Amino acid sequence: MANTAVIERPAGAHPQPVGRTSVLLELGRRLPWLVRHAGWLGPIAVALFAGVLRFWNLGYPNAFVFDETYYPKDAWSLLHQGYEGSWAENANSAILSTPQQIPLNTQWAFVAHPPLGKWVIAIGEAVFGLHPFGWRVMVALVGTVSVLMLARIGRRLFGSTLLGCTAALLMSVDGLQLVMSRTGLLDGILMFFVLAAFGCLLIDRDHTRAKLLADGVDGDRIRLGLRPWRLAAGLMLGCACSVKWTGAPILAAFALLTVLWDQAGRRRAGARHPWRSMLRHDLVPAFCSMVLVGAVVYIGSWGGWFLSSGGYDRHWADTHPGGFLPGPLRSWWQYQTEMWRFNTTLTTPHTYQSNPWSWLVQGRPVSMYWQPVPFGQRGCTDSGGCTTQILALGTPLLWWAACFALAYQLWAWLFKRDWRSGAVLCAVAAIYLPWFQYQQRTIFSFYMVVLVPFLCLAVAQMLGAMVGPATATVRRRAWGGAAAGGLVLAIMGCFLYFLPLYTAQVIPMSDWQDHMWFTSWI
Repeated sequence: MANTAVIERPAGAHPQPVGRTSVLLELGRRLPWLVRHAGWLGPIAVALFAGVLRFWNLGYPNAFVFDETYYPKDAWSLLHQGYEGSWAENANSAILSTPQQIPLNTQWAFVAHPPLGKWVIAIGEAVFGLHPFGWRVMVALVGTVSVLMLARIGRRLFGSTLLGCTAALLMSVDGLQLVMSRTGLLDGILMFFVLAAFGCLLIDRDHTRAKLLADGVDGDRIRLGLRPWRLAAGLMLGCACSVKWTGAPILAAFALLTVLWDQAGRRRAGARHPWRSMLRHDLVPAFCSMVLVGAVVYIGSWGGWFLSSGGYDRHWADTHPGGFLPGPLRSWWQYQTEMWRFNTTLTTPHTYQSNPWSWLVQGRPVSMYWQPVPFGQRGCTDSGGCTTQILALGTPLLWWAACFALAYQLWAWLFKRDWRSGAVLCAVAAIYLPWFQYQQRTIFSFYMVVLVPFLCLAVAQMLGAMVGPATATVRRRAWGGAAAGGLVLAIMGCFLYFLPLYTAQVIPMSDWQDHMWFTSWI
């Protein structure tokens, strides 16, 4: 036969065909192992795919992209001085020149964000140096690990490896998450800590429910003791606040979410007064685990500023005596008030600023890098010239589908009492809604990269509803699966179409114009 071969076997044994049949038999033998480990193999496979996209040619472009003009230099200063110093006016060109010059001064500089995100960037710079790959590598790493986390979180939330991996696959092909994973900015790092905290709280919920139901004691009287996963969530949320202050409302919302889960868990365990029991046994431990731990982490993130002597406002208390706090703490508090004043009153106009109302539909993406490429240079063969751009644009079909998915989440939470929808909506509200009180401030749509994993969870749950429950007819699930799969493929195709604008590829100007679907994108 054309597709088989014969292998030699001991005398008396029958020849065995080797080819397609044997491959299928071997696959059949291995299938139980693959199914048994799919909960990790699937997420790892999706994360590897995401990692290739995020690490491929990461050092390109060899330039400071948008706010990279701030954070990588601050990170280098933290690494070498413990505080953010000032830089010469020609610092960017000097850093990118050959031979490299690093014109860092010991004079302090005022910085509007806490230091932890810059410390994360500094890890890459410590290993690879002060150049684009060095200041982007850690952001790319946390962006890739976030995809792995989302797959596991989705698996736990929905009880389905397929839906968890689908959510992760959607995030891996979201243009905004890709761009923010390939630039040395803070928002991708913030997203990582917020998502990690959400995952920790999910594990804590499952462990707590299991303990409440296993103790066989009246739900009013059970004491849950130490809860390490909730402590871990507090640690992660403290880290989020230490990257950007926008982590604070998320901490508050997640703290409320976990005590509401405690109340529901006690009610399910037979408590006659679940609210009173929650307030008596769970409220204070939750406050300590989340708020106090978060506060300690936030103050600790300023360790370099406290241990050095040259940081901004470091000696403010020396010239402003009074108060009951030690001088360094009073100086630090003064610095926090100045940061608050700056962050809440910044109204300097910017070409790519936008209103939060437009963010979910990607009404005004941010052009982070744009360079014209004349004919004959850098491979440009179009007589009309070429261009190269990095556009912080979420994959449009994914974000537009997410708008419908959020409506479905709201319906499922209100009318079906679906706690999973409530959890996702809690995160969405905590991340998105606070920005509406700063509509006059200079703000940008790329802040919503923190929202991306929760939008992907919402879309994944909607896709699961499209496929239908296990009790549905085969025909119903076949049509639902085809529709869900078609949507995922369409989103991936949309991502592929815009990939040149996410990775600064050189494309003809006419192609660039074709990608500008709306004038507000220009």
